[in-house]
Amino acid sequence: MINSETYYKNLQKKYSRSISLGLFRVKRALRLLNNPHLKLKRPCNIIGSDGKYTCLRAIQCFIEANGNTTTANFSPHLYDLRNRFWLKNRFISLKEIKKYEKKISKLKVKLSLFEVLTLIHILAASKENADFSLQEAGLLFKGDASRIWDKPFMQICTNLNKQHLEWVYPKTINEICRQKVGYMSNNTNIYIGKQKPKVLRIVKKILKKNKSNITYPSSWKIIKKNKKLFYKDKKNLIKINSKYIHSKGLIDNLGLAIKIALDLNIKPKIIEKTIPKIKFEGRLDYIRKGKLRKLLNKNEELILDGTHSLESATNLYNYLKNLNKEIYGIWGMQKNKSPEEYLKKFRGIFKEIITFKIPGEPNALDSKTLKNIATKQGYIACEANNIKETFKKVSSKKRKLIVLFGSLYGVGSALKFN
Repeated sequence: MINSETYYKNLQKKYSRSISLGLFRVKRALRLLNNPHLKLKRPCNIIGSDGKYTCLRAIQCFIEANGNTTTANFSPHLYDLRNRFWLKNRFISLKEIKKYEKKISKLKVKLSLFEVLTLIHILAASKENADFSLQEAGLLFKGDASRIWDKPFMQICTNLNKQHLEWVYPKTINEICRQKVGYMSNNTNIYIGKQKPKVLRIVKKILKKNKSNITYPSSWKIIKKNKKLFYKDKKNLIKINSKYIHSKGLIDNLGLAIKIALDLNIKPKIIEKTIPKIKFEGRLDYIRKGKLRKLLNKNEELILDGTHSLESATNLYNYLKNLNKEIYGIWGMQKNKSPEEYLKKFRGIFKEIITFKIPGEPNALDSKTLKNIATKQGYIACEANNIKETFKKVSSKKRKLIVLFGSLYGVGSALKFN
């Protein structure tokens, strides 16, 4: 019997993985399907360069803790296609995915893989009658398949930075902001997450004439009091008690989700009680059990982090630099993610780096190229042929922290093994 991994590989062959921006294909498909997206209650777009998943996941947890239901589309999935689509109280089944894909294929509309996956989510979610529908955007937003509602309930913009410059002209942060924020609805509730001052000025200029109700990040902040973290706004002080959420970037995404939850009239007590339960898989994620742990010594700690942008690299660096530990890196990365500049962000962090090629990713750099980049930057580096071999090469009885980083796809391959 075919499993979800094999089925996803078949989808990759059937539909183009090339990104083809534009809304005409997906809108035509929706019309032929009798506009199932209009059946979704309270559709919410989550847009941004970094932090979309973590913000969406936190919002989802708060909403469900309040007794409401959600559907959610996560992009990308880490290791199982079914985990991409959440339907009220469960992930979608492979049988349902096949059923909706068959329906879509009969339309004879030439769709990209991402568009097909977006439509599968919409068809599945339209049957659920959930209270909220949470949709993570793909590339940019101007031509993204998730920009299909004229009057969404809410649109959220997380951190914006210089990712995907190859898709914009001119290749500037201004144009990145314009293609993401400039195409937000004029008839919704807009939330802007924490940004660098320059980026926030650009965003405010773009949204100056937008008629939506806009909430900027100055309306709340994260403070430290007696070595403990709190969310603070004019009315609320909420303790952030978490064993799972470590870095400033992830805490900022959580703060944005808390602000949104409060505006949804979710009580502070419910929010505070829910925070310790929220975990972001593959995002500064300490691995405590599984097959990967069995490859390591008990004196070794393991973090998986899918950081791949320069901004998120800085976020991970700032967390690691304050740890009084020897740190070893396991590095896999895509060709289009500026690997040389990316690794420079970790100067002085890693005692040694083991490189590997991300399996099943045609755009992944080979281990030799990554090793050469690391060596040129002064690191002791070696290659491994696969995930299992990387851990065999790095593991010893020596007390250390091991960080697998550089790509969500790389983290996904490790989690699949685990």
